[in-house]
Amino acid sequence: MNFKTFTAAGCAATAALALAGAANAQAVAQTNAPPPVTHGPALPGICIMSVQGAIAGSAVGKYVNTRMEQIIQQTNAELNGERTGIENESKQLEGQRATLDRTTLEQRASALQVRANALQRKAQLREREVAATEQKAIGRVGQEMEPLIRQVYQQRQCSVLLNRDSVIIGNPAMDITQGVVTALNAKITQFAFDRERLDQPAAQPAPAAQTQQPRR
Repeated sequence: MNFKTFTAAGCAATAALALAGAANAQAVAQTNAPPPVTHGPALPGICIMSVQGAIAGSAVGKYVNTRMEQIIQQTNAELNGERTGIENESKQLEGQRATLDRTTLEQRASALQVRANALQRKAQLREREVAATEQKAIGRVGQEMEPLIRQVYQQRQCSVLLNRDSVIIGNPAMDITQGVVTALNAKITQFAFDRERLDQPAAQPAPAAQTQQPRR
């Protein structure tokens, strides 16, 4: 009998996603740093920025990453507890195979398979919930950061803002990423959030109030 288990490594869109990915990329870049480059003069009005790098380098981005790791650990503990219970009962049933009549054995095996299938569905649901949680949390950080990007853009008198991740080499003097990180750290460092619940029915909108027609 095969039981699907939920693991952090198996959930590609979970805790680390953009955050840890960007942090790891930066760590690799620092380890394998190329020789120093002599840049030409910074071009007036042209700025570059890494949104992913700003999130990963900010206090709130690091908080989101840590909180997502906690949520994944809690989710794994829930699912692994159920998986262990099913596996133990499966071993127990296997050990009783010789002493149970066929009908009882098939009934218990069938009930165990139902539980295993339910656990697999729950694991898939939890995976979607963790992904939705991460997406919502990063979206919140993006909302907080958006006006700050415009603010730093104007402070640096930029005329155009390019994605740094699409620029092969650029003069660091044109990079406004750290300015955005500093502004974001001053604005927010953390916010409370828990795992999204996708198995709960969405709240129904309240019925529109009916207006009475005036009597003639």
